[in-house]
Amino acid sequence: MRTSHLIHSFARRSLPVAAAWLCLAAGAQAQGEPIRIGLVYSKQGPGASIGQFLQRGSELAVEQAGKKVLGRPIELIWLDEPNPQVAQQNMQKLIDENKVVAVVGGNYSSSALAMMSVANREKVPLILTGAAASEITGKDCSRYAFRTQAPVPVQMRGLMPYVSDIGKKVYFLTPSYAFGQDILRTSRSLLKEVNATEVGVDEVPINTADYSSYILKIRQAKPDVIVGGLVGGDFSNFLKQWNEMGMKGKIPYGAIAVTDTDFWDVGQQASTGIYVKPWYYNNPRNTAAEKKFTADFERKYGRAPSDKAWSGWVGMRALLESIEAAKATDSKSLVTALEKWKNTDGDVPYYFRDWDHQLVRSSVIVKVKSKISDKWDYFDVVKDTSNTQEETEKAFGTKQEIGCNMPAL
Repeated sequence: MRTSHLIHSFARRSLPVAAAWLCLAAGAQAQGEPIRIGLVYSKQGPGASIGQFLQRGSELAVEQAGKKVLGRPIELIWLDEPNPQVAQQNMQKLIDENKVVAVVGGNYSSSALAMMSVANREKVPLILTGAAASEITGKDCSRYAFRTQAPVPVQMRGLMPYVSDIGKKVYFLTPSYAFGQDILRTSRSLLKEVNATEVGVDEVPINTADYSSYILKIRQAKPDVIVGGLVGGDFSNFLKQWNEMGMKGKIPYGAIAVTDTDFWDVGQQASTGIYVKPWYYNNPRNTAAEKKFTADFERKYGRAPSDKAWSGWVGMRALLESIEAAKATDSKSLVTALEKWKNTDGDVPYYFRDWDHQLVRSSVIVKVKSKISDKWDYFDVVKDTSNTQEETEKAFGTKQEIGCNMPAL
């Protein structure tokens, strides 16, 4: 056989071998390539402490998963949420520059709504771990957005009966953005139901430092109870000044969606009130996985986890388990898997409803202890807002009541 024929014959036999080696090399490279997930949590301003706990909870979920999903390393990229515009820009940056498969974040409702527009346009899953405005899973619901926090109407229906037991004259003190406006709207709609009346209202701008004028107005109105919704540093500032002006214990305060860091910042002396929270680390009814999360968090950070840490943890945990279930990272597969995700650790399962992407789960009503003796444990657990799956579903409303109509994928 001539030399040219020998070379041609060898080349033909080598092609399948070369192709196989190329496939193996590509597979090995894919296995080593990290799966990138974006975080959009506050790093500055009144929500910085909240953002840190959300981030820590998300990071701990990754660590508990062995820092891998689908056998590939997980890379978290954390960008800031100082205001809606920057939160929106940072989500776009995570998609365009970092090539993330999903984003977890959005503590403020205004930021969440801005980020949802990016999720819709880019078709990238977004798990919102703090925002509570009802429109997020209501009229503005999105096929690509999921939410772990209970919406305002659900939380207010849990709080208002306790408000009514305290007294019938209500003063509202709420933040002047989407979340606060939702509290005000919902609370007013429930006043007649609990036989209460409104005697005053203030809508407070974000980053308010001086609350003395608001406190003087409340004192003059002489309400039986205050219904609030201030967040982060704003809430801490109010409680500190409320105590300094001698009002603690004189007019009870009730609110929703507070986080433990608010009270840890305020301190034992000024903390007061009754609240609806998504989760409390010292609730005896927490699941085995949640108790392990608490123990792991305390071991890693030397302090108890806040409810925001739990929310960051459960949002990331749901995402990672859904990636494993889908065996893929494309948007359609992830959304479908998240719609099927269910936590069955405890007595009552919790899950994202497939028609509005709201996490359906009981909240907990807590009251600040009359005497606080522990560095982190400020609350007595009054009760869970529901005890069965049927009760929980009813509390979150029907499809007709919620008004969510999502387009198909």
